[in-house]
Amino acid sequence: MAHLYELTAIELARMLRKKETSSVQITESLLNRIDSVEPNIRAYVDVTRETALEMASEADRRLASGDVRPLTGIPILIKNNMCFRGHRTTCGSRILANFVPPYDATVVTRIKEEGMVILGTANMDEFAMGSSTETSYWGPTRNPWNLDTTPGGSSGGSAAAVAACIATVSLGSDTGGSIRLPASFCGVVGMKPTYGSVSRYGLVAYASSLDQIGPFARDTADLALLLNLICGHDPKDSTSVPRPHPDFTTYLDKPVAGMTLGVPTEFFSKLENPDVSKACAEARSIFERLGVKFTELSLPHLDYGIAAYYIIAPSEASSNLARYDGVKYGHRAEKFDSMIDMYCQTRAEGFGAEVKRRIMLGTYALSSGYYDAYYLKAAKVRTLITNDFKTAFRTCDAIFCPTAPSPPFRIGEKIDDPIQMYLTDVFTIPVNMAGLPGISVPAGLSGDRLPVGFQLVAPHFEEARLVQLAAAFQKETDHHLQRPSL
Repeated sequence: MAHLYELTAIELARMLRKKETSSVQITESLLNRIDSVEPNIRAYVDVTRETALEMASEADRRLASGDVRPLTGIPILIKNNMCFRGHRTTCGSRILANFVPPYDATVVTRIKEEGMVILGTANMDEFAMGSSTETSYWGPTRNPWNLDTTPGGSSGGSAAAVAACIATVSLGSDTGGSIRLPASFCGVVGMKPTYGSVSRYGLVAYASSLDQIGPFARDTADLALLLNLICGHDPKDSTSVPRPHPDFTTYLDKPVAGMTLGVPTEFFSKLENPDVSKACAEARSIFERLGVKFTELSLPHLDYGIAAYYIIAPSEASSNLARYDGVKYGHRAEKFDSMIDMYCQTRAEGFGAEVKRRIMLGTYALSSGYYDAYYLKAAKVRTLITNDFKTAFRTCDAIFCPTAPSPPFRIGEKIDDPIQMYLTDVFTIPVNMAGLPGISVPAGLSGDRLPVGFQLVAPHFEEARLVQLAAAFQKETDHHLQRPSL
């Protein structure tokens, strides 16, 4: 019989309702698993053991009283950039190494209201700037499939924990691919919802017009349940869109025959890795067997996506990270000669190399004389990319493409080559630029037995369409059932 830590949220919820186990037993099973494998993976910044057991006891009391919601008693891991009252929220940075927020992010509030159990906070690239979870002040997270490779980033801890069965489900954030890339690299399902569909209140900002919270799970059914919980309007977030969302679980069994998937020539012309090409070809044939049609289409401005992103995102980061000055909270330098020197020393000590690089890029792009040449031009390119997608969706229900240009790469392989690291997100960044929902689905293993995923992208607020397609694919395959041997 499978261990409790190996089961999905839906399987555990069924057992809880039948009183075949308790939330405390499930939580203890996961905490024991964490003790066993976490030292090798380092997916967590903090394991909130005492809080988790208290939440599990409270969940059991709720279950006994009949106050049962779909995810009551189910353990979850949250990324370390979501405010969790009374617990460190560090964003993987020295500058916030001891910051304890006095309030909860809206998604954390919803998790608590549901009666879920927060196991801890997940490791991440510093301030979500990275594609490999190597820039964290707490050290790199390792991919459970091969400890010498990266789990992707920036939500590498959230994805690695779900893959290693040291979290049942988890939350990450996605600014340019930070959910979908780790999902692909770790062999799990990960979704970036439409911008504005999940509240960003209490999510520490990197690039405010691009950041979006989303779920990780081992299968689409769990992901749909978590999506039900986190989606919805929040008056505390001015970018939250006031519109209802469907029950995503009702789309898990809908047939996909007759749907059309668009294949962008610009994406596949860049694809050189044979493992990814093979996985995408096999996934396409499975969809065709299910009655899905494919149509070739063009997204002509995609080639400018990465260039525009690395103007817009660093510009917003430059503005957002100006608040970390050592005055009110966070790290402060001990030795300085003046107020200005204190600012300079604090930021020099507190930020890592990649964060400094992006702050400098953004500050330059916004500076007098360069704003029109860089930021304004990038904003116009963003509009062109958005319009390309709108045109494409007139001929298809969703877009089909790779998630990443390769299987997971080795730790240290790209950390000293920023351009190569940035190109890892070539297939994911345009989706954020247009504010669209995207999902990464496990598509098999490479020749080296490393996970490969494919990506589906839908029109704004059509997450249900992605759930429908991903669930249909997973009924025909067992890729999502594969587990790393730890």
